[in-house]
Amino acid sequence: MKTVGIVVEYNPLHNGHVLHYERSKALTGADAVVAVMSGPFLQRGEPAIASKRARAEMALRMGADLVIELPVAYAVQPAEWFAHGAVALLAGTGVVDSLCFGSESGTLEQLLPLARLLARETEQLQAEMANRLQQGDNFPAAYAAAAAAVFAQGEHDAESLRQMLARPNNSLGLHYLIALERLKASIKPYTIPRESAQYHDQVPGSASIASATAIRRLILTEGLQAVSPYIPEYTLDILEREMENGQAPMHWERFRQPLLQTLLTRGPQQLETLHEVTEGLEFRIRRQLPRLAEPTVEALLDALKTKRYTRTKLQRMLVHVMLNHGKARMSRSALAEGPGYLRILGFSSTGRALLKRMKKTASLPVVMKPSAFEHPQLDLDLRAAAVYAAGCPQPLLEQLYSDYLLPPVTI
Repeated sequence: MKTVGIVVEYNPLHNGHVLHYERSKALTGADAVVAVMSGPFLQRGEPAIASKRARAEMALRMGADLVIELPVAYAVQPAEWFAHGAVALLAGTGVVDSLCFGSESGTLEQLLPLARLLARETEQLQAEMANRLQQGDNFPAAYAAAAAAVFAQGEHDAESLRQMLARPNNSLGLHYLIALERLKASIKPYTIPRESAQYHDQVPGSASIASATAIRRLILTEGLQAVSPYIPEYTLDILEREMENGQAPMHWERFRQPLLQTLLTRGPQQLETLHEVTEGLEFRIRRQLPRLAEPTVEALLDALKTKRYTRTKLQRMLVHVMLNHGKARMSRSALAEGPGYLRILGFSSTGRALLKRMKKTASLPVVMKPSAFEHPQLDLDLRAAAVYAAGCPQPLLEQLYSDYLLPPVTI
């Protein structure tokens, strides 16, 4: 059974995601699809609009066969570690033959040779990075410029390469390829062009395609029916159910009270021990808190943001602060070890057959019941799920522990 892996957040699942799923199967000739999906908190440092169980159900209703959770230790990270965690999980199944991701370029022609070079992380790359950061570039811009400068030889133009890598899906795709190289995975990469709507678009890109960013904005400002042209009917049904149960839409302001309480009761020395609190941010937080126009997460982000500190960097930092993620657990050496298990969020009948195969092929423990398995990364996942559930307007006790008690979603 040929199986393609995809890496997703489905925040929420929309028509563009369906297109990616269909083209991934067609391009690779796959019979089955394994989706690695972020849990309650996402790569750009945002709470997901709906729970991971709801989003896993969306994936299965679309046609995915197996949904595996990307541990929060990797889900809320820059592209390098997000990609490393996701690819390690796909490789760890032992059943995934290919990986297909969307990109603005729609080709591996430049990305693949660049990944092979950057996987070695040369001294030249590190020196270029340090130079760019000293000049005041934020990390993504510094990496794009440094990678382009290292690769630009002969026929390669550094500026065009830098512009290509400045596009978010190209950059993330590059890191998938780097992870494949570093892990020596036997998974074949493919890419398809991202069309109609781009990642950060605030408004719909066509009559039927809109970015997840635009869809979330419409839901929060105009209501669920405003996004019906851009999402499958099953996504609409699931979101409607979650909203009726008071479990969606989730957003940062749901967490303002616990977050501000944490920031107000910890001194700079305590904050400095937490992941992503770097370069004096602990002191900037302390200075800006009394000056906020209003006590909201949005006001805090606006007050903290500078050219050096991107909104994404700051959002990720706030997630790590709220979840009490210490620097040691999130160090490069700790993350380089990779995920410690394959946490199954959901599966179809075909997914059940994949799970049966994985009993022989998987290089990581397959976790169906978190109550029967222990791992430091899983402990972080369970805590993240409980904090997320506590952000609901009126959380029930069973919701706080649902991640620990409920079985995978099945379709």
